[in-house]
Amino acid sequence: MFVEFLRAPDCPHVSLPEYHSAGASGFDLAAAEAFSIFPGERRLVRTGLVLAFMAAGFEIQIRPRSGLALKHGVTVLNAPGTVDGDWRGEIQVLLISHGESVHTVAVGDRIAQAIVAPVMRSQILWGTHVQATARGANGFGSTG
Repeated sequence: MFVEFLRAPDCPHVSLPEYHSAGASGFDLAAAEAFSIFPGERRLVRTGLVLAFMAAGFEIQIRPRSGLALKHGVTVLNAPGTVDGDWRGEIQVLLISHGESVHTVAVGDRIAQAIVAPVMRSQILWGTHVQATARGANGFGSTG
């Protein structure tokens, strides 16, 4: 499986993402810009990476980095974020700070991880009735 990236035209310094261990599920995404994020702030962060090619039937899921969340309270707001297989723009990461202090990020700091995952498309239809199940419509907290 190949995933090909290009550098955004104004980001010649961006490095190719990489897996940081032999067993890593995700490759790290780094910030292409320096910034500070304040408690409660949301910020769309550039990676400088443009998806050039990915095989049909796959997506990239953007997920938080656990260390960034634990140490600084900074996480991916729409986790997991989805980069559709046919997207050809720059990948950006939506971060939010749940931390108690300002967190500063330098160019090249790892801000999220990305997982390549298969996608199954469904045929979407109108139904004629709701099929009964043991759970039924019992919602939040109903299973214990």
